[in-house]
Amino acid sequence: MLSVLDIFRIGIGPSSSHTVGPMRIARTFVRALDKAGKLDRAARVAVELQGSLALTGVGHGTVDATMLGLMGFAPDRTHPDEAAEALAALRESKRLALGGKRDIAFDPSTAIDLAGHIIPDLHPNGMRLAAYDEAGEKLSARTYYSTGGGFVASETQLKRKPKGDRINTGTSVPHDFGSAAELLAACKETGLTIADLVLENEDAFRPRDKTMEGIDRVAQAMDQCIERGLTQRGILPGGLKVERRAPDLWDKLSANPQSNEREQLFDWLNCYAMAVNEENAAGGRVVTAPTNGAAGIIPAVIRFYCVTAGEEPCRDSRRKFLLTAGAIGLLYKQRASISGAEMGCQGEVGVACSMAAGGLAALWGASPVQIASAAEIGMEHNLGLTCDPVGGLVQVPCIERNAIGAVKAVNAARLALHRTGAETLVSLDQVIETMRQTGLDMSNKYKETSQGGLAVNVIEC
Repeated sequence: MLSVLDIFRIGIGPSSSHTVGPMRIARTFVRALDKAGKLDRAARVAVELQGSLALTGVGHGTVDATMLGLMGFAPDRTHPDEAAEALAALRESKRLALGGKRDIAFDPSTAIDLAGHIIPDLHPNGMRLAAYDEAGEKLSARTYYSTGGGFVASETQLKRKPKGDRINTGTSVPHDFGSAAELLAACKETGLTIADLVLENEDAFRPRDKTMEGIDRVAQAMDQCIERGLTQRGILPGGLKVERRAPDLWDKLSANPQSNEREQLFDWLNCYAMAVNEENAAGGRVVTAPTNGAAGIIPAVIRFYCVTAGEEPCRDSRRKFLLTAGAIGLLYKQRASISGAEMGCQGEVGVACSMAAGGLAALWGASPVQIASAAEIGMEHNLGLTCDPVGGLVQVPCIERNAIGAVKAVNAARLALHRTGAETLVSLDQVIETMRQTGLDMSNKYKETSQGGLAVNVIEC
């Protein structure tokens, strides 16, 4: 099993697959070079970004993320302002400190090749890195893939097919599940909720208090992202001239918090979700949930529904929500994909909506079967959702799409709790498999390449 803390990663925007993943890959490559005792001999580094990483790499921050990774920056410990300063210095000096140690000449325009014509068979987010010495002799060359949600894999790892339905991490857990059916069966057999069952699995990875600290840190990072997004105004970078809207909506809601207007529920969810994704679009600090492009849905639902009387009940509600949502995210990661370059936006916003619906249903006292039903409904009505960002930027339609996804998640949870029959016509496993098949059938134009849909029908400013 994977850990739920693998699903929720703290990093920087605007994309988990195109920013967080490439940064991790570049950093891993340099660390391996250093471990092999070759870093001191390196004089030149060449990077080839393939497929979707090249086609939307500039708008998604892939080039910058690659350079940050080469300099030794880690996504979860990088402050956006610090990163901006380092990139500005690199572009001015045309020099880069590999791993913060080895100073080499580095011109981004020649050292990083945007090879959008190369679509790798193993995964559309391919990244090849090579290092050379002063004489031009190759010191090392490796190929990696950014597989969505900040996850990365080497070529060897992707070629090694997992046995059955599970991803083997080398960690045995007390309640191993590779499908929703197995998860529900384990809950029935043990009498545990989904959150408690997952928590027992997490004990195999680390002490219980460390897991709780990790969950609380994720919840805090989500809330901090909302807070920043509610106060930052202006035009988002990238050239589309998209203006931040969350602060103005927040001001209106704050001025009349006790309004009896029923539709104001939408406004609160919209406000919180857009606050996160506007921060993400600006390269701010966000939590992959399960990706950066879909990072606003879960925080928005948590912010609106987990605020209860007292700090401790709020903390416990957030823990239950994230553990339950994390279990659902693990199913999508193991049985399909959370990569927009593989699945389209159904693998990002669709999965986030499904996770949020299940987490909210758990807060409302739903049974494991009802939670699975909520998650199924959340995905069923996102099937076929395309990823077609205008200008390769995570702005249009991504920001509003998160707002819609948050509202849809709440409705999915409500529908599941009002269901009268014990059996559902469509199971969570069936909808996950349908998403996977739909993603495979979907044209590459609609899978994070900006070669179809809104990306070609909306004129860039």
